[in-house]
Amino acid sequence: MALTLTDSSLVVSRGFIGGAWCEASSGRRLDVVDPATGRSIGSVPEMEGADAERGISAAAEAFGPWRTLPAATRGQHLRTWFEAVTAATDDLAAIITAECGKPLVEARGEVSYAASFLEWYAGEAQRAYGDVIPPVHADKRMLVIRQPIGVAAAITPWNFPAAMILRKVAAALAAGCPMVVKPAPQTPLTALALAVLAERAGLPPGVLNVVTASVDSSRAIGQAICESPTVRALSFTGSTQAGIALSRQAAGTVKKVSLELGGNASFIVFDDADVDAAVAGALAAKFRNTGQTCVCANRLFVQAGIHATFVKKFTAAVAGLKVGPGADEGVSVGPLIDDRAYAKVVGLVDDAKNLGAQAKLGGEPASLGGTFFQPTVLTGAQPTMRLAHEEIFGPIAPIFRFETEPEVIGLANATDFGLASYFYSRDISRCFRVAEALECGMIGINTGLLSSAVAPFGGVKFSGLGREGGRYGLEEYQEIKYLCFGEIDS
Repeated sequence: MALTLTDSSLVVSRGFIGGAWCEASSGRRLDVVDPATGRSIGSVPEMEGADAERGISAAAEAFGPWRTLPAATRGQHLRTWFEAVTAATDDLAAIITAECGKPLVEARGEVSYAASFLEWYAGEAQRAYGDVIPPVHADKRMLVIRQPIGVAAAITPWNFPAAMILRKVAAALAAGCPMVVKPAPQTPLTALALAVLAERAGLPPGVLNVVTASVDSSRAIGQAICESPTVRALSFTGSTQAGIALSRQAAGTVKKVSLELGGNASFIVFDDADVDAAVAGALAAKFRNTGQTCVCANRLFVQAGIHATFVKKFTAAVAGLKVGPGADEGVSVGPLIDDRAYAKVVGLVDDAKNLGAQAKLGGEPASLGGTFFQPTVLTGAQPTMRLAHEEIFGPIAPIFRFETEPEVIGLANATDFGLASYFYSRDISRCFRVAEALECGMIGINTGLLSSAVAPFGGVKFSGLGREGGRYGLEEYQEIKYLCFGEIDS
């Protein structure tokens, strides 16, 4: 995909530290590749630990002036940035599609979703209220205030290169915390384009810093962030394995860590569901971004009474999905991000077939070659298969058959992960029972899309710690301070 933009200045090939565009201290560079073609679309600095430390120092210098700005002023900066991002939607979407391969219509949706965090936290900055505690002694008064925690850092994934950055940055900046961002090696151009817009919006130097890195140098940057006593909060979205490693490294400086990690979402369709609505919801929950999202439906459980009907209708719907480069007209399923992701999907499908699953649709590489894989529907899925326990991260929909509500609750909860789940039912009592029984942080009830800037996003068990979005996201960047006043005259 050729990067043809209305505003070509959004494509930047340098990092952003302390309000200045800069190269890596090593002088090395990293190619950015379009996963649909395998061709380079640009390059960025391959920064390392020393560059991260420069970013941390710049953020520390900016912290004092930024935290003392009135909340309304910080909010106005975010509002101006929101307007700049919204105005650049088409160009940002083109960059996202070029870097991570998602269909262009989805990329535009991501930009809108990403910008919504700037808009929400522009107002939420002014709602960081404290508390007045009723006194236990007549001569004392007790107050609780919220203050910015300090310099924050974010390590973000490739699958939502705009949304995962702005979901973290908007909350941190609203709370009064400058931030250092390390975007994924696959998608740094989106992060740098956002920094261009932040600079144009008048964000003070050092409040936002972007350090770009390769897979190898990312480890050094992560270590520098974790071991820095200056960084007081770290937000990470990525694999569970990487999150655990970062959490261990960060323990030495006792910083606040929020982790949004892997998922293994169940999608349950009960006999009393609206089957057509469930099919539409499953299509959205499974195949968005080619199945490469942490809240994708990973395991589809369909009750015996409607199993055949659901499989027939769902397979027909999936057959209508067009595979191709994300920039092509009408494409619903783009390429997998890289060869490693492709090999994992192939391995999961082969394992399922060997253990008895049947491919009702797809199950093979797409004719386009590269990392394209056919949208796939597998029936006869069983808990012994790898795809029942591993995050698929691809366009594969395994369907499990179940008989009873208690049975499917046990199957859904039989995982180390607990990020999101979905279910369809028209029985209001069942809706409450199942929602309360599922072990996860987010549940979509009769919907396949649940993310919103105003709601908390996060999981339980091995899916992470903390929450992003809504008023809860602001709390990840705040300290609570208790004030006790004595000698108060009655």
